Amino acid sequence: LLLAVAAGGRGAAGEQESPPGSRFVCTSLPLDAAGAGCPVPMQGGALPPEEELKATVLQLRETVLQQKETIGSQREAIRELTGKLSRCESTAGPDGKPAAGTWKKEKGKDTMGDLPRDPAQVIDQLSRTMQTLKDRLESLEHQLRANVSYAALPNDLREMLQRRLGDLERQLLSKVAELEDEKSLLHNETSAHRQKTETALNALLERVSELEKGNSAFKSPDEFKVSLPLRTNYLYGKIKKTLPELYAFTVCLWLRSSASPGIGTPFSYAVPGQANEIVLIEWGNNPIELLINDKVAQLPLFISDGKWHHICITWTTRDGMWEAFQDGEKLGTGENLAPWHPIKPGGVLILGQEQDTVGGRFDATQAFVGEMSQFNIWDRVLKAEDITNIANCSTNMPGNIIPWVDNNVDVFGGATKWPVETCEERLLDL
Repeated sequence: LLLAVAAGGRGAAGEQESPPGSRFVCTSLPLDAAGAGCPVPMQGGALPPEEELKATVLQLRETVLQQKETIGSQREAIRELTGKLSRCESTAGPDGKPAAGTWKKEKGKDTMGDLPRDPAQVIDQLSRTMQTLKDRLESLEHQLRANVSYAALPNDLREMLQRRLGDLERQLLSKVAELEDEKSLLHNETSAHRQKTETALNALLERVSELEKGNSAFKSPDEFKVSLPLRTNYLYGKIKKTLPELYAFTVCLWLRSSASPGIGTPFSYAVPGQANEIVLIEWGNNPIELLINDKVAQLPLFISDGKWHHICITWTTRDGMWEAFQDGEKLGTGENLAPWHPIKPGGVLILGQEQDTVGGRFDATQAFVGEMSQFNIWDRVLKAEDITNIANCSTNMPGNIIPWVDNNVDVFGGATKWPVETCEERLLDL
């Protein structure tokens, strides 16, 4: 620039006569000092008015070019901000709420015009966008201060930028508030939907439980059987009633099983402190055993042929006397089975599982596999003829302590209740 000014100065001086006794002196400079120009001695140490004017014009020209470049970059920023604002506004309907389908766009995109499903992400994204705009504005101001005086920027353009950015910030804050409201509404709707779903599921579970219990499946309350088809530790039935203190009892039931080895545990009664208060069990290759207060007696019963059999067991605390009946016939008797021990009250009576604790800790290897029905308990020793009449279907005697009725038996874990064959049909199966 200084070289050009010097050249212009020489041209102007060529039109006038050089003062007598004056001359120009130029000094050679290295290449890296290009642009420094040649010293031009002037009278009084100042440039002539023409040269000063030319230098000012060149400086103003550079300033104008820099301002044009800055204004161009700012216009690009304004267009970008305006486009993003338009896309934000396009997501709102006439009432200011998100238009239908706004939240149903393709997943994976996360732009101003394609909002994600989660309102929290939208709010976070808008906050980041607003911060980015502020950072860019500060960067533009810093560049203006570094390259050209901030006052050189036209006041109307500066005010327009500030006003536009202020409008953008207010609109973004308004959009954030709307999204917060929408998030709250979505949360409330989700809670209501979840509660409605849970209510429907509970109603369905109650209905399934009613169907499992089979409240309306049987013509008579005692005409049902419990089926335990698998050897597991979670299929079982439970008698709702418990036993009082007993000094004698008779237990009778029909059962059918072909499980091997051993049919498992048709029933067990456990009380606090004694899990084997009363247990009937056949497991492994052992014979059928009757446990009372953890004392054992082996019974001469053979019922694992897959046919229906009627069995009855009597016991009295006096001398621990016991009897075993199969299909109405007494097959064995004994004594000294927990003598003078009363059966404790308040325990849990389970069908199909042996209890290691009261009501639980079942062992799959000791589970009953098969079907059972007409499980009855009396608080006395029945006469032999009564047991025979029950077995040959000539007498129906429900237990006075535990009767076999539908509403007294619950099933769990996949055990089921089914209508049972008639007593005569069971007799034909013998």
